[in-house]
Amino acid sequence: MSVVVRLPSLLAAFALMLLASCWLAPTAARAQGQQRVVQFTGIVATGDSLLGVPGATVFVPKAGRGTATNAYGYFSIPVVAGDSIVIRSLGYRNQYVVIPPEYPRQSYSVIVQLREDVTMLPEVRVFPYATEKAFKQAFLALRLPKEKGSSAADNLNQDILRRIFNNAPVTSMGNYRQTMQAQQLDQQRRMGMGPSPYTNNPLLNPFSWLQLIKQVKDGEFKKKEGVDY
Repeated sequence: MSVVVRLPSLLAAFALMLLASCWLAPTAARAQGQQRVVQFTGIVATGDSLLGVPGATVFVPKAGRGTATNAYGYFSIPVVAGDSIVIRSLGYRNQYVVIPPEYPRQSYSVIVQLREDVTMLPEVRVFPYATEKAFKQAFLALRLPKEKGSSAADNLNQDILRRIFNNAPVTSMGNYRQTMQAQQLDQQRRMGMGPSPYTNNPLLNPFSWLQLIKQVKDGEFKKKEGVDY
């Protein structure tokens, strides 16, 4: 009886130990394989002047994600220790930064200096014909229309130009110029310096009357000897 009683208890204890080992084994494996997350920050600048490069991409190919620099060339992105980051911008060579696998800190800061990548493109000559020989043949065979009876001569006809001038509407610039001239003329009239019915008619102009009276007093209208009026 004692043997029968102890066997189930031993089996139950063994089963519990087996379940516990199976439950804790993946956790321990995950804890050992887990990598440290590092905040990767820095400034992307040009190599000659250390000016920030806006819009440069900071990409992690392994993770398939990245970010871009701001207007001052600054960036910040979380990465994993051991990642390789590529930094690139149009017109510059790609730069690579590798985070050490055993990096102990939580942040990693760098200043990346990009070098210009000058690419000389080959010359491209565009012709309307397949070959230069075909272009020369077509140019030599070209027959220009005569001036008389052509569309260019018809467009320069005096009657057509006069009709266009008389029927063409006034443009916005013409309206503006006419309005400004009318305002200036009205101001000159109110100041007594512009043409008006009073200034054009000497009989209605008081200044003309004053001048006439002065001339009469000075005797300018008296008949002088030896002068034939």
